[in-house]
Amino acid sequence: MREDFLHYLWRWRRFDVKRLQTTDGQPLEILFPGEYNTDAGPDFFNARVRLGNTLWAGNVEIHLKASDWLLHRHDSDPAYANVILHVVLEEDQRLFRPSGERLPCLVLRDRIPPRVLDRYRRLEWERLYIPCARVYHEVPELIRINWLDRLLIERLEVRTAAVDTLLGSVGQHWEEAFYRMLARSFGLKINTAPFEQLAWALPLRILSRHQDNLFQLEALLFGQAGLLRESFRDAYPVALAKEYGFLQHKYDLQPLPAGQWKFFRLRPAGFPTVRIAQLAALLHRSTQLFTQILEAESVEAMETLLQPAVSTYWQTHFRFDKPSARRMKPLGREFVHLLLINAVVPFLFCYGRKHGKEALQLRALQLLEGLPAESNNIVREWSALGQAAEHAARTQALIHLKTQYCKAGRCLECAIGTAILR
Repeated sequence: MREDFLHYLWRWRRFDVKRLQTTDGQPLEILFPGEYNTDAGPDFFNARVRLGNTLWAGNVEIHLKASDWLLHRHDSDPAYANVILHVVLEEDQRLFRPSGERLPCLVLRDRIPPRVLDRYRRLEWERLYIPCARVYHEVPELIRINWLDRLLIERLEVRTAAVDTLLGSVGQHWEEAFYRMLARSFGLKINTAPFEQLAWALPLRILSRHQDNLFQLEALLFGQAGLLRESFRDAYPVALAKEYGFLQHKYDLQPLPAGQWKFFRLRPAGFPTVRIAQLAALLHRSTQLFTQILEAESVEAMETLLQPAVSTYWQTHFRFDKPSARRMKPLGREFVHLLLINAVVPFLFCYGRKHGKEALQLRALQLLEGLPAESNNIVREWSALGQAAEHAARTQALIHLKTQYCKAGRCLECAIGTAILR
């Protein structure tokens, strides 16, 4: 059993509250369990209880064993001086205040409803896709949908914080920050880190000087990626390597190691060489992409903005010196949708919040609702449990639920988990 289960029991009074008394025999009445504290200090602030005939207001601390009070050194911590009640599963040791007065203690071991305890143990030990998989369908749909709506906002808030941190690192330059987030998104899961490093190694201010020349943009990006160090047969990569040599000297650039790029188990359309060529084409269209995103009025307008045509060489190649019978297509719609979800939506939401423009925050939410549901392992597993996802807003919430709650065992912080325990 974990301590957070006792937090849940106390917070919602999900234990037998009849004829309560402390371990030293004082009658106990809970008037208000207190405000749940997830930071340092006692677990619940400003609780109100009646001990005997005396009304007490103060803090409540919860442990599995009473001796944990000493183990955690609360006896010498001034933050715990105002604890009026110690709630434990087991009182394995009597505790006293510095004055010599005994610290009031409530033991919950024999007051937990068997059904609640049984369901908690199942949640804690279940090894299915999610801990509550066997009873998930028993939770009323209204509770599940309301919780998923809340998780979508929570996910956007987490991503907004990431955007805010990125902005701070580039001097609040929105276009630079967006370029770096967009580049990161081009890597998806396999090449996220190298794309992110590439964007940091090649700032937008340098690329902007060459926006009108797609050849030079490709030379800069492929060169900084470390992919122009080989001996090539084709004239085009040979020319790129020569051009990069000139630009490298001009801007004092240090290329990344080529070995970090992953090609294995990727479809040719997803090779990092292809993605870099597509990123170059996108920057050739505009290095003020975020400004244009702000002006776009529809999903279709954003899709058009993010689907430029690559250079002639990359229409017949997926790697240098290896021509292909298959012709390269522009960025696929599914990939563009992932760019919208992972880069555009967080930036729109963050920009709207920082500038007090609720319409932009609403547009970010509407954008997710206007995009089709994502197709990945997490979404497919939820579908197998009967949880439908009609658009990207719902899949984003389900991904957050799985990765941040189910996987972390945070059932008692989840509205679905607590509903199961009722």
